[in-house]
Amino acid sequence: MTIRQPRYSKEEFARRGQEIYEQQVRSQVEDGNAGKVVAIDIETGMFEVAEDTLTASDLLLARCPRAQTWFVRVGHKALHRFGPRGTTELA
Repeated sequence: MTIRQPRYSKEEFARRGQEIYEQQVRSQVEDGNAGKVVAIDIETGMFEVAEDTLTASDLLLARCPRAQTWFVRVGHKALHRFGPRGTTELA
């Protein structure tokens, strides 16, 4: 198994990924894919949409083995949630 090394700083990686999503990918995936995951190669702009990160990643890597992958969840601000799912009322 080949281990891919990051070729960009974390800041550059995030900037490129978000920019490609907003400018090239979002309009193509928003309708009918709410909640699905998009895997984007930040170098080529190639992308795949799937139900989860592993499947999206596998599909993208099959097409682009050297992909530097950025993930986005369609219709959400973040890929994953941390903390409680809702607010709870304290007595």
